[in-house]
Amino acid sequence: MKRNDWTKRLPARPRWQLATLLLVLMLATAPSFAQQSVSHPDLVVARPVIDMHRHPSGDSDVVSQAIYGTGVTELASQNGWYNIRTADNYTGWVSADAVIDIHKTTYTPDAKTIQVAELSANVYRDPDVTKHAPVLRLPWEARLELAPDQTGKTGRWIHVRLVDGNTGWVQRGDITTDSAPLSIPQDINLARRFLGTTYTWGGVSSFGFDCSGFTQMLERQRGIEMPRDAGLQADWSRVVPVKRADLQPGDLLFFGSSPSKITHTGMYIGNGKFIHDTTHDHPGVQISVLDDQPWTRLLVAARRIK
Repeated sequence: MKRNDWTKRLPARPRWQLATLLLVLMLATAPSFAQQSVSHPDLVVARPVIDMHRHPSGDSDVVSQAIYGTGVTELASQNGWYNIRTADNYTGWVSADAVIDIHKTTYTPDAKTIQVAELSANVYRDPDVTKHAPVLRLPWEARLELAPDQTGKTGRWIHVRLVDGNTGWVQRGDITTDSAPLSIPQDINLARRFLGTTYTWGGVSSFGFDCSGFTQMLERQRGIEMPRDAGLQADWSRVVPVKRADLQPGDLLFFGSSPSKITHTGMYIGNGKFIHDTTHDHPGVQISVLDDQPWTRLLVAARRIK
């Protein structure tokens, strides 16, 4: 049987039902490169993006973030706060009302999911943008579990289960089921989509990245799970040093006062330029020239993933 001949053997049915079947089949086989969940999570993130603090207080500094639908490990609890660990081994304190006990929800982080493919996506109570305001606005990479009936009859809408047990509707154009690893040129094209996205200390989402959160996300789209911090990325066992004269698109650049004091990172995109999320000049994702100051002076390392 030829690769596509199986579609000819399907019984006649409305186009929306065929689209539903195709969607489910794709989800059954496609790997996901969204922010990963831990194995056997205790809690699941219930807000679009949550801050992870160094201490159990909203006044404490933010060390990282976690995205909606991500399963995390509970390490401790204290006065309305949970100390959690994400899949990239980062730990921090989050407000208890920002997560839900995995045993108290029907949502399953490792179930068949779809992934937000735009910089943001609205989730609605009904399959209509005019009846009600969105119930959620989710960032790039956020995962949504399919509801039991999968999709609406118009083909435009997909029915999803939310973390709190309710259901909602998302437009098909805002999501993807195609999670195949990107090539380096594709990854650089993706990076350009985020130009202008604001800089956020500790940020890991399209609502605001920090420098290493941005490069970690880009490498994840290539199917590569990289450490969270710039210094750890430069010292990672899966990278090799690269001389400045030998830079190729996709190489990672590291900046700081010395190789042991790295404070910034970005991705080389060719022709002497790199893309990064920085507070320099105008905060946000931008393209800079490596020979310009202060970057040429601060460049202390370059790495290529093996």
